[in-house]
Amino acid sequence: MKITVDFEECLKDSPRFRATIEEVEGDVCELESKLDKLVKLCIGMIDAGKAYNAANKQFVNGIRELAQQSTKDEVIESSLTKFAESLQEMINYHTILFDQAQRSIKTQLQTFVKDDLRKFKEAKKQFDKVSEEKEAALIKNAQAPRNKQHEVEEATNILTATRKCFRHIVLDYVLQINVLQSKRRSEILKSMLSFMYAHLTFFHQGYDLFSELQPLMKLLGGQLDQLVVDAAKEKRDMEQKHSTIQQKAALQEVTELDSSPDCRNFCAWRSSSDFSNDDTKLEYNVDADNGIAMEGYLFKRASNAFKTWNRRWFSIQNNQLVYQKKFKDNPTVVVEDLRLCTVKHCEDIERRFCFEVVSPTKSCMMQADSEKLRQAWIKAVQNSIATAFRDKGDDGEKLDRKSSTSTGSLDSGGEPKERSLKGESALQKVLAIPGNACCCDCGQPDPRWASINLGITLCIQCSGIHRSLGVHFSKVRSLTLDTWEPELLKLMCELGNGVINQIYEARREELGARKPQPGDQRHEVEAYIKAKYVDRRFVRRPSDEELRNKVVSLSKQEKRLSSSSEHLPPRPPPPTPKLRPGSNVSGQSVKSADSGIQNSADGSREMLANTPSNNSLADAEAAESPPMPMPATLPPPSPCKEVVFYEPKEYSPGLQLYWASCARSLPDMAEALAHGAEVNWVNTEDDKRTPLIMAVQGGSLVTCEFLLQNAANVNQQDAQGRGPLHHATMLGHTGQVCLFLKRGANQNAADIDEKTPLTIAVEAANADIVTLLRLAKMNEEMREAEGPYSQSGDETYQDIFQDFTHMASNDPDKLNRYQQYDPQRP
Repeated sequence: MKITVDFEECLKDSPRFRATIEEVEGDVCELESKLDKLVKLCIGMIDAGKAYNAANKQFVNGIRELAQQSTKDEVIESSLTKFAESLQEMINYHTILFDQAQRSIKTQLQTFVKDDLRKFKEAKKQFDKVSEEKEAALIKNAQAPRNKQHEVEEATNILTATRKCFRHIVLDYVLQINVLQSKRRSEILKSMLSFMYAHLTFFHQGYDLFSELQPLMKLLGGQLDQLVVDAAKEKRDMEQKHSTIQQKAALQEVTELDSSPDCRNFCAWRSSSDFSNDDTKLEYNVDADNGIAMEGYLFKRASNAFKTWNRRWFSIQNNQLVYQKKFKDNPTVVVEDLRLCTVKHCEDIERRFCFEVVSPTKSCMMQADSEKLRQAWIKAVQNSIATAFRDKGDDGEKLDRKSSTSTGSLDSGGEPKERSLKGESALQKVLAIPGNACCCDCGQPDPRWASINLGITLCIQCSGIHRSLGVHFSKVRSLTLDTWEPELLKLMCELGNGVINQIYEARREELGARKPQPGDQRHEVEAYIKAKYVDRRFVRRPSDEELRNKVVSLSKQEKRLSSSSEHLPPRPPPPTPKLRPGSNVSGQSVKSADSGIQNSADGSREMLANTPSNNSLADAEAAESPPMPMPATLPPPSPCKEVVFYEPKEYSPGLQLYWASCARSLPDMAEALAHGAEVNWVNTEDDKRTPLIMAVQGGSLVTCEFLLQNAANVNQQDAQGRGPLHHATMLGHTGQVCLFLKRGANQNAADIDEKTPLTIAVEAANADIVTLLRLAKMNEEMREAEGPYSQSGDETYQDIFQDFTHMASNDPDKLNRYQQYDPQRP
């Protein structure tokens, strides 16, 4: 609003003038506030624009990198490069637009506020001051007494001078007001007009740029239609080819199975769903174009002390037998000149389908996947030898034959066992649990992430928030990208969103807290998750009586489990060991166990994964030594210390976790942890046992995994100096022994009787556990020998432990074949 102050009116200093001045001052104050706000908003807009440009630059760089990666496709490379250039031009135009906004809005308006409004404020101060002085002079002049002439003259002189000064100041102030009102219009309009012209230029430049790009876009649009048609046609062709090859492979499989007694026995033992033939027929082709006469996977026995077997890619090329572990690795030459070697079957070792290539300097033992593959490789080596002699003669030149074959197996005599689940398999199993089909925290359908220590499924946004909490609160893993061990997958299936939410959201509705919904702002979801898991605000704290009843109930539940046949491994009568002549009864177990370990070091992992089903490792020697009679009676095996419930001095969440671990109740364990239980809580009234030791007593592999995922100490010992590995060994829980060794349990720790887990396993003649402990020790020694940076260890060790892991989770009855450890056993 424009307000003009009359110069004549200001000299009168009338109430009308004063009201006008007051209105002008209010208007100028409001104008300053609005301009300050507009400048701040402009600064925020410019900063956001710079951030947008920075993100846009990264996106354009990503397009350029994708174009560089697509150099083999000229259409994609040229199109993406052109698009990236155009988008970069738009970024440059945006930069110019924001620079113009800074000059036209921020700089010009700030100058107007600092200069013109500052002059107005200074003039106002002088006007207010002289107005007060004039008012005081008028009052003094009015109060001067008539009979005191000198006071009258003094008051009159002061009033005259003050009026003169007031007229000068008020005229200047009115001038400043009128100038400000006039300049206000021009400055604001000039600034905004400049800003709008900058936008006009920006959009004109963008229109011109994309007008030039439009023909290319139309051309690509037409090509895309044809590409979609071509892709659909290629898909049909590939599906037809896939179907043809599948039928051919099925027919070949039926033919081979009918002709092979070994394969018929193998398939009868193995379910049809677990049998797959992932290889194709091997052929010897001396005239192939790539110089490779034959290639495919074989197992090769190492020349180290452990005689480990490793799967390698072998090929016969240029009169040489070579192998490599990875495609980029340089081939390792096994035989430099096939003319100087022989090949033969090997039937004197435990593994099937083995053959040996012998040269004057060394020999190489290899194993095929089936009998027909072995015959194919032997024939290929023999044909290569004959071809080399025929084509090379006596001049010793390198054979320049080029031959090749497709890899595969004529008859897969042994199929790899089911391994850790990954991708859709793990996803389907976890999402099948009631409540897991939606995110545990926000309800987003079809979650793809999980918290493995909580046992819940999460959407991608909630999984990121869980990661920010730290692994001491939540350990996040992908359901589709990560590999899932069987015990971890079972843990996820034992808990689930429904169970955990009953614990962590028990008081949510009571407190009136709103649960996040899909699409909510991240900061809202983050605040809710922190309140739920970090502060545990919605957990219902039990009363002392409720806690006591819970602990007593769990202890009774443990007793029922202890008396059931499923709680511990079956305890058959002591078997009659078979000893070599000259062996005594007391030394039988140790000798047999050591014999089994020697076989494990020299033999194959199949022998280790399929140890005898009823007796100790002494059965391995039965074939070469006659049995000796045992005494008519032996003391019955004694179990470990019986778990007895004592009335504690006080009830606590730690005590609930203690008994819930023994009772194998994962929901009660999760509840105890939510109530603040320490995962490594020590029961001082029961030999300083921990929940992990009680989980071993309970015999549940999943319970142990749950505690370990929640930071349980795998090496914490009780009053007898025994850790979880000791107790699992004494109870004959092979699956738990395997789990603890994988989690870093110290197998060299000795209890107060100076007995290590290996000593206990040998005395109990438990071949499976002895095997695991010995192999773990050998693997540790191998890693130390390979150097400080070695982490993987021996591949055979890893395969054997994986076999035991899957057996413990999927077929535990195979491992429940040994008695418990009896320290008094003779």
